[in-house]
Amino acid sequence: MNSSTTAQLIDLNKQFYQTFAGAFAATRRRIQPGVRRILDGLPLDAQLLDLGCGSGEVAGELVRRGFNGLYTGLDFSPNLLEEARRNLPRAGAAPGSFVFQTADLGQLGWSGFAGEQRFDILLAFALLHHLPGEELRRQVLSEAKKLFAAGGHHRQQLVFSVWQFMRSPRLAGRVIPWERVGLSQDQVDPGDYLLDWRAGGVGLRYVHLFSEEELQALAQTCGYRMEGEFTSDGKEGDLSLYQVWEP
Repeated sequence: MNSSTTAQLIDLNKQFYQTFAGAFAATRRRIQPGVRRILDGLPLDAQLLDLGCGSGEVAGELVRRGFNGLYTGLDFSPNLLEEARRNLPRAGAAPGSFVFQTADLGQLGWSGFAGEQRFDILLAFALLHHLPGEELRRQVLSEAKKLFAAGGHHRQQLVFSVWQFMRSPRLAGRVIPWERVGLSQDQVDPGDYLLDWRAGGVGLRYVHLFSEEELQALAQTCGYRMEGEFTSDGKEGDLSLYQVWEP
């Protein structure tokens, strides 16, 4: 994938999440079973970084679980972050324990938002499949490694999920030809799809369908070790693939 196509797809998703922030947040009020399983195993006093935190569903669930560490939620969408800031006090969050910041993972140097702060655990639920191109994914994952705390009290982990949407006939039926956005199949990578959105209007999103082999190669290239995986979510319990990597 060339740089102009990557930029076009990044912009496509930015436009989507800015336009449909409210409608999207309304569909994410419930924590997915796989996310709940991950949170069940997280230490409540850890320093967490939630990449692509959206409207703050994970933060709200942590509050309900009595989280007393430090949570930082990162997203490029001011509209989604505003939703997160508005909703969190209703969950009873302790002041200062939960912070939301704007950062664009599509830009080099995005990890500079943290200054000297470092984290025990990085979460990236439903994020990687919205990053177009292997080069950008490597860039984001390599930069994320810089944010782990050295010699912390907790095991360092990157925990993420990727969407396995083609396992759902309903979602597979929402695949749109690339020509709709002025691209052709040979301009994108294998596994790249354009999906429509039908809540609160019609929108389009870029999504990449990962294989386990592709994720294994990505982990090795970026210097991570894959320590665990499982599938969850959806009617059949297989709509998302979750993996745990260690730096």
